[in-house]
Amino acid sequence: MATPSIAGMIFSLVLALSYGALQAEARVFFVFGDSLVDSGNNNYLATTARADSPPYGIDYPTHRPTGRFSNGLNIPDLISQRIGSKPVLPYLSPELRGQRLLQGANFASAGIGILNDTGVQFINIIRMYRQLEYFQEYQRRARALIGVDQTERLVKGALVLITVGGNDFVNNYYLLPYSARSLQLSVPKYVRYLISEYRKILMKLHKLGARRVLVTGTGPMGCAPAELAMRGTNGGCSAELQRAASLYNPQLVGMIKGLNKKIGKTVFVAANTQQSHLDFITDPRAYGPYNGLGLCTVSSDLCPNRNLYAFWDAFHPSEKANRLIVEKLFSGTTKYMYPMNLSTIMTLDAMA
Repeated sequence: MATPSIAGMIFSLVLALSYGALQAEARVFFVFGDSLVDSGNNNYLATTARADSPPYGIDYPTHRPTGRFSNGLNIPDLISQRIGSKPVLPYLSPELRGQRLLQGANFASAGIGILNDTGVQFINIIRMYRQLEYFQEYQRRARALIGVDQTERLVKGALVLITVGGNDFVNNYYLLPYSARSLQLSVPKYVRYLISEYRKILMKLHKLGARRVLVTGTGPMGCAPAELAMRGTNGGCSAELQRAASLYNPQLVGMIKGLNKKIGKTVFVAANTQQSHLDFITDPRAYGPYNGLGLCTVSSDLCPNRNLYAFWDAFHPSEKANRLIVEKLFSGTTKYMYPMNLSTIMTLDAMA
């Protein structure tokens, strides 16, 4: 019988060989951010920011809530489908081990923002600095399975998605009529501060080995059902929040251009999700109207066909909307993607 140490070596060798085969078939995928991309980490936390009860998940393959803030699949799920991967598991999931660990991980947590004081009302959430710490921990776990060199290749060859920033407005600056941040800074100054802090996060990601990072901007925050109800302007989207988004998103693209220039390579790719989402909010004949029913709870009056709606709950897009957004990520022109879309990235990386 093999000794424990030899058995461990054999297990690691098998995993390393399996990882080599996996590389040829699918791309490793890492996800960071907030509720738009959280696939269930908050299920494992004592927090009010959660989506683990019906009717969340009603259109998911299991028809059960998973922790995704959607009626069905979310953006990471749909990207995984397009790159030939299984949906990556939440980092806190006990199932994330062995071969599943080597397929990537989702570190996202509902309620978080760029700033550490965003989402304090949700109590226990995985803030960005902690998500990056978990990424470091992930790499230590991977090294124990496949070694240092293979882990470095795994991380550098992965696709990374980061979606964060919206909560810094709706759950911080605009959370209260006279929030601490709104008393400290005007909207333009606050936006510049967010961009400077986000830059630090992206540079840290690069330092930790990320080489292909998809960075999404904020969506049309002022058009979310909750904001329409609270701050709508003349029956339409909130002009103040739309102005904030229109200031933030172009500066995010500018910051990404500067980072790529500094690094000397196209590491970061900007996605104009505000424009993608606005397309089907403002053109209902092509995409259907948005769902303004409000909070998604057990007693919600669910619409029978969720595919007709852009919003699922007070803030989050429906699976149909997520599909339209992901389609733009892969095939969108420079109006939606800078400097190139994901299909082009996948082609270039396959040739490298």
